[in-house]
Amino acid sequence: MPDELDYLRGLRFMRSDFVDYLELFKLKRRFITVSIDEKGRLSIDIEGPMIQAMFFEVFVLAIVNELYFNALSDDSVIVEGQRRLDEKVALLHQYAAEQKKEDRNTPPFIVADFGTRRRFSKRWQAHVVETLYKAAPKIVGGTSNVYLAKQLGMTPIGTMAHEFMQAFQALDVRLRDSQKAALEAWVHEYRGDLGIALTDVVGMDAFLRDFDLYFAKLFDGLRHDSGDPYIWGDKAVAHYEKLKIDPKTKILTFSDGLDLEKAWELHQYFKDRIRTSFGIGTNLTNDMGITPINIVLKLVECNGQPVAKLSDSPGKTMINNDTYLAYLRQVFEVDEPE
Repeated sequence: MPDELDYLRGLRFMRSDFVDYLELFKLKRRFITVSIDEKGRLSIDIEGPMIQAMFFEVFVLAIVNELYFNALSDDSVIVEGQRRLDEKVALLHQYAAEQKKEDRNTPPFIVADFGTRRRFSKRWQAHVVETLYKAAPKIVGGTSNVYLAKQLGMTPIGTMAHEFMQAFQALDVRLRDSQKAALEAWVHEYRGDLGIALTDVVGMDAFLRDFDLYFAKLFDGLRHDSGDPYIWGDKAVAHYEKLKIDPKTKILTFSDGLDLEKAWELHQYFKDRIRTSFGIGTNLTNDMGITPINIVLKLVECNGQPVAKLSDSPGKTMINNDTYLAYLRQVFEVDEPE
């Protein structure tokens, strides 16, 4: 739609030639294969040019979720979802009141909706995000759903994806330099915008070995997506201090399995040392009293070569090639999980 394209052109970090490309873009069905394995599990494989393949993820996961939960839903589920949403509104009012008592130099508590991929439904996500935004606009001001951001006048928020960092493992750079090459390419493209670096493609410790003074000054902060968030955050603060950078000038974005209570606790823990923000997904847009399904789409091969993510949470590591995984661990000096 022309108004949507105009909206994208109005975002400073969106290049006009990319928006022109989106005007012509269409996902191709031939690049995606859907099947049921011998255990009755849904398997979805996407193979094609990365400019096509990477765009499938959000749509596919959202569709699978909505179809699954539509089959389980009835009026009682919506009633329970609304009850839980009302509790979230009450929590936000409580947190907003507590923030008013804080010193004005205390960093604010900031939450964004990261729940498009695993939402209960498109309609429910819109209802949740609008409700929370109206209830506490100074806390819930952003969403990774660009369409909702446009419709509600919110800030479109997102960070670099794992597949972006992973792809550099198969590009024309030494594997050991792949992480630095990805960070450099990001800086070159966005020129100071979207300055949150993802840390868990080869693990936090290996990331920090590459995240030197140059990158630490260029990026606004770091994103946590696996492992213990307190240990991770303490490491980040210590790293900035080691580089003689005041952590209070940086920001940590947490996005791993959060709810409002966990986010608030993390904010309280770090607020005197570094700014924080929080991306909450499933626990905002699919908190209905039904157990959410654990589905992901991850890059496992690029340019005919295996790629992998060495998560700080062992269960999040995904790869089809154990030999490459062992090699990646060796190159980045990452120990086997116990």
